[in-house]
Amino acid sequence: MITLLKNAKVIDPAHGKDGVREDIYIRDGRIIAKPSDTEKIQQTIDLNGKIVMAGAIDMHSHIGGGKVNIARMMLPEYQETKRYTEPEAHICTPSCTHHATPSTTDTGMHYIEMGYTAAFEPAILAVNARQAHLEMGDTPMIDKGGYAMLGNDDYFLRLLAGKADQKAINDYVAWTLHATQTIGIKVVNPGGISAFKFNQRRLNLDENNVHYQVTPRQILQSLSRAVHELGIAKPLHVHCNNLGAAGNFQTTLDTMGASDGIPMHLTHIQFHSYGTEGDKKFSSAAAQIAQALNANKHISADVGQILFGQTVTASGDNMMQHLNAKIANPKKSVIMDIECDAGCGVVPFKYRDQNYVNALQWAIGLEIFLSVEDPWRIFLTTDHPNGAPFTSYPHLIRLLMDKSFRNDAFAKLNLDAQAMSNLTSLNREYSLYEIATMTRAAAAKLIGLHDRGHLGVGAAADITVYTDQADKEAMFSKPDYVFKDGELVVRDGKVVKVVWGKTHTTKPAFDVGVEKGLKDYFDKYHTMQLDNFKISNDEIAQDGRNQVINHMPT
Repeated sequence: MITLLKNAKVIDPAHGKDGVREDIYIRDGRIIAKPSDTEKIQQTIDLNGKIVMAGAIDMHSHIGGGKVNIARMMLPEYQETKRYTEPEAHICTPSCTHHATPSTTDTGMHYIEMGYTAAFEPAILAVNARQAHLEMGDTPMIDKGGYAMLGNDDYFLRLLAGKADQKAINDYVAWTLHATQTIGIKVVNPGGISAFKFNQRRLNLDENNVHYQVTPRQILQSLSRAVHELGIAKPLHVHCNNLGAAGNFQTTLDTMGASDGIPMHLTHIQFHSYGTEGDKKFSSAAAQIAQALNANKHISADVGQILFGQTVTASGDNMMQHLNAKIANPKKSVIMDIECDAGCGVVPFKYRDQNYVNALQWAIGLEIFLSVEDPWRIFLTTDHPNGAPFTSYPHLIRLLMDKSFRNDAFAKLNLDAQAMSNLTSLNREYSLYEIATMTRAAAAKLIGLHDRGHLGVGAAADITVYTDQADKEAMFSKPDYVFKDGELVVRDGKVVKVVWGKTHTTKPAFDVGVEKGLKDYFDKYHTMQLDNFKISNDEIAQDGRNQVINHMPT
């Protein structure tokens, strides 16, 4: 069957198209060239100049894994009692209530209703990867994938402390990607999660973990080199040391140089862009961070924007979550560890526009967005649910595209925070082309999804259709149509057909001899056998759902 989307106004940054009027042909879930006159077109949809983009890709969203389920169980009072007919996307006042940890079903439904066709879980603990895949596998409508957490696990730190050569580390990283069925590697607070277990409460970039006598810099160098040498498309995903601490911008700047020029991605960088100026000793360092990002072409970042309202913070950084537990709202938290592989902390939190720190955090994120010049290296995230639920993306997009709307929101903030921000002096307004770049083309390129994020011939027919509106929040909240792998699944912002996405992985080659040392380690220290640690394709693609797509390393 051939479907024709006629008279589309295409915005496709991967091919340099900015409002080009053309027809799009779909067959067997793929975009094809114009068929011959002898081939019959079974379905035609006249889009009459509507905006057409590839399906959006959320490259950092906590949608699966133990900590998400902990948050769901911890906060039953914030769970949905029924499915919304539209995404909630109007975070505006401290009194707004939001469902920060929707069920797996609602996660998929909300994403597709906003025009997102893929989301990537950024913190899969290797020992808990099966749980993460079960949750993601139960999430309909969208493609999924994840980044495996390394850098605080005992086996890796033993390798580093024992001066293992780079090949041994590369083999372990590659083996981990195979075993966990993930597409990238993440490090959270390098060495710091481990150090917390030995009663260290902070760990700077060049400070030794007291037990292993290795530094975060050494961890970053070895892991970024491994990812690069293995040919993995997704650069090392780095949650820097000292998240949330005043003055941490210097750690962030130093981290940019820790990979020695090898590509590296810094995640939720808003939480790592704080200075110590002013009476309150908490200030914006967004200008310094943006300047460094503009200068260091090997570094990319997502923002982790905070927006006002109730949410829950769920992070592998148990060191910082333990510190944050005292300001939990409501007053409950979970801090835990699994098999000495890493940890996690779940702390509910409510961001308030009249709180000095929260208001300045809001401004810092926007300052970064508006000051980083290259939309191919800055990404739209809220670190769902840590900064805000992903359902707030349309609101965030409007803040980026509409200066007067942004200034009106700024004028309602805590006055001391206003005095410490230069946000109103930033006149930039994102264009639709720039929004499409960072939410589609750049995200696909960063992760290595060669057939997603664009509308070229051969691409998967993940397509979102919008009516252009002055109110960009309304525009991005409710697409006219969404196609997933060529099937029409959303019409007028509502799901009309339930489908199941794919699971994206990468599986670089490695020396199978690495398993000898791993088996000895598992037999001595773990509560599960090595073979039970590894996840097969069949365990993910059950009942025809979530077919595993392997993106070969370059």
